[in-house]
Amino acid sequence: MSQIIVAKNRNGIVLAAENRGVQLDPEGHEISLHLERIFPLASHGALVVAGAAEGVEMGMALNRFLQGEGLHDILDLYGASLAFLSTEYERFMRKKCELLPIDPIHHVSFVLAGRTTKEADEPFRLYYLWTKKKLPQLDGDEISHAFSLPRRMGLEFQLNKMAKEGVPLERLIEKTREAVDRLRTQGEILGTVSFAAIRHEGYQSLNP
Repeated sequence: MSQIIVAKNRNGIVLAAENRGVQLDPEGHEISLHLERIFPLASHGALVVAGAAEGVEMGMALNRFLQGEGLHDILDLYGASLAFLSTEYERFMRKKCELLPIDPIHHVSFVLAGRTTKEADEPFRLYYLWTKKKLPQLDGDEISHAFSLPRRMGLEFQLNKMAKEGVPLERLIEKTREAVDRLRTQGEILGTVSFAAIRHEGYQSLNP
């Protein structure tokens, strides 16, 4: 599974995602792919795709849909995104069921990130969209401060602590980069990693 790390406090959001995916060829062999797993939604939002490579196509379709709807606030984006992605995911899973038995390689989940102007005390939000109850139904849970896939509980604890202390966003970004470097040294991350931030000014790619 490709590594995903996200964290936020009232100063902004940091997103990190390993750009690696796996698909099966017609003979059932695994093929490694390069995927851009983070992309912006509207001016102050972003989607991180975890799991199967087909999730990127679903995310791109969501982006086109949201552009047509003219939504920008994360509280509006969340409801619209959950409904849209649930429909796309159910269609994807039913199609896969016709060809192959359901396998973890087919599972897709998403992290939705963005800013709201409706609640000044908590302007930045993170939501995890996943199959909480049963396939192929997507559900959403709000992320308090930090989250990772695969789960890195020690890192999440540290990021949560920093976020609650109200550190500048740059500190959260620095800590996330350090974690990625450490995981790469340990052989836990094999592909390239994309970084992005969401500030009051909007979405920003942190890649070179």
